[in-house]
Amino acid sequence: MERVTYAEQGVRKLENFNIQIYVGEVMGLIPVNAHGKNAILKLLQNNLALFDGYIYYSGELVNSWRGAVKRSNRVSIIQAKNRLVNGMTVADNIFVLRQGFRQYFLQMSLLNRELAPFMQDIGMDISANTRVENLSAFERVVVELLRAVVGGYRLIVLDEISVFVSEKELRKLYQIMRHYTEQGFSFLYINSHFEEIEHICDRTGFLCNGRLQKILRKPDMSRKNLQECLEGYDRNVWGYPESGHLPKIGQKIGLEWEMFHDGEKRNFSFCIREGECVTLQMHDNQILQNCVSFLTGEESRIVLDGRVRKIVSDREISVVSAAPTSTMIFPEMSYMDNLCMGLARRMPAVWRGHRVRASIRKEYAPILGDEVFERPVEELSERQKYRLIYTRIMLQKPRVAFLIQPFMGADMPHRRFIWEMLEQLLDRGIALVLLSVNPLDTWLVARRTLKMESQGIYEEKQEFEEHQISYSFMKGGRV
Repeated sequence: MERVTYAEQGVRKLENFNIQIYVGEVMGLIPVNAHGKNAILKLLQNNLALFDGYIYYSGELVNSWRGAVKRSNRVSIIQAKNRLVNGMTVADNIFVLRQGFRQYFLQMSLLNRELAPFMQDIGMDISANTRVENLSAFERVVVELLRAVVGGYRLIVLDEISVFVSEKELRKLYQIMRHYTEQGFSFLYINSHFEEIEHICDRTGFLCNGRLQKILRKPDMSRKNLQECLEGYDRNVWGYPESGHLPKIGQKIGLEWEMFHDGEKRNFSFCIREGECVTLQMHDNQILQNCVSFLTGEESRIVLDGRVRKIVSDREISVVSAAPTSTMIFPEMSYMDNLCMGLARRMPAVWRGHRVRASIRKEYAPILGDEVFERPVEELSERQKYRLIYTRIMLQKPRVAFLIQPFMGADMPHRRFIWEMLEQLLDRGIALVLLSVNPLDTWLVARRTLKMESQGIYEEKQEFEEHQISYSFMKGGRV
């Protein structure tokens, strides 16, 4: 992309944007803020109208301010959203659905034989006859990658893969990527964690306000260089522990439950203290999905301090889903009704008590803004929706709150905003359990890390960032 300026509905998403990705390279992209990221992904695949600039693919001009030369580009984008076709097999998705496939009679045995060498080359063992809905999250990423390779997509974009792929699986994915860079394929690896991106990427660019603010080569990837050229990134990430404060830790809370995993009922238990924040790191994405299904199930029960509680209705337990602004906001209800849903668990009369609701508005209007109480909730900004959800938890005052991947999809300013919301919950003595696959998502805010595997939950060592992540500069980056 050369001097690209692109706008949507009169708002410039990219301005004088420049990036080059070379053959056989893994290019990293860290969105310091999210402005312009989706525009880049759109323009990589589809040649939309540009205000200015030029876009080339494989040395050929495909789009410019004069007009697009081609409708679309052979660029694959792999994200959390599944782009495979459910109900069809792995072989169907890789071979049959690719552009240019002309066979009218399918020979499945032939397709299976064609897939075998690809799997052998990358050390994977995924049956060609497996239906894609039965794949794990990591296997789905591998199949999407193979589909791109077979289809001749020379540029493959991996967008925030570590949100749903475990650390062990990421190491395998890096090996697969290096295998294909040696064959001339190129990758754009988008991730918010510099600690993760520095190990796989040959160069890394920092996207800020629709521009590529800085590009670092691998030998220059260090915290010192970031401090010099990206003050905002350093302040938003590493500055948090120094500026944060430790909440008062209270009484110990015991949690125990049973849930199905791998077709068997398993027991899980751990302890947490009031006002403490811990990360519950999942061994793989399947355990995470099973845990999410359990926490959000209508009949699920958990033992809290020896008493059996129904999760969905107990006032001492709260669950915040991933992407809560789309799942925990109810447009048919007013702002006040959305706000009081948690409070109703401990004060059922709130629905009839006009004085109580008036008192709540008076107390929280300076924080939330008086105007939000009169607006339809679907018209709120993303931050206003987040404040609504976290204030709802404060009003409920649970003893324990489970937060499912709270930083998923958040850019740096939004991530810091969520940190501040979590601090307010901790200050009120609420114990926080952050469910995550990627330890980098929560290590700055959590005091402890617990590993959740199929056999149970285990305490992680205190030197977590040194032994588990093994990222060189991080060893000296936290005190």
